[in-house]
Amino acid sequence: MAHIDDSSRPRAGRRRGGEYILYFVVIFLLALPFAAVDWVRDVAARGTLNLSGPLARAWAEAERVVPLIFSA
Repeated sequence: MAHIDDSSRPRAGRRRGGEYILYFVVIFLLALPFAAVDWVRDVAARGTLNLSGPLARAWAEAERVVPLIFSA
């Protein structure tokens, strides 16, 4: 099987700069306590731990909010 050199192909997606990462970290850290409280409330209401955890929820929130900031 022939080896295909992918180094000349452009990367899929956009490279994220330092400012984007900074905003992402700040929003992630701000969302973390709210996501933790929301997760505890959902665990108590549903009686199961088979839910997205607080880190996943905060990460998803940061992924949703930061592109909105940069698109404005």
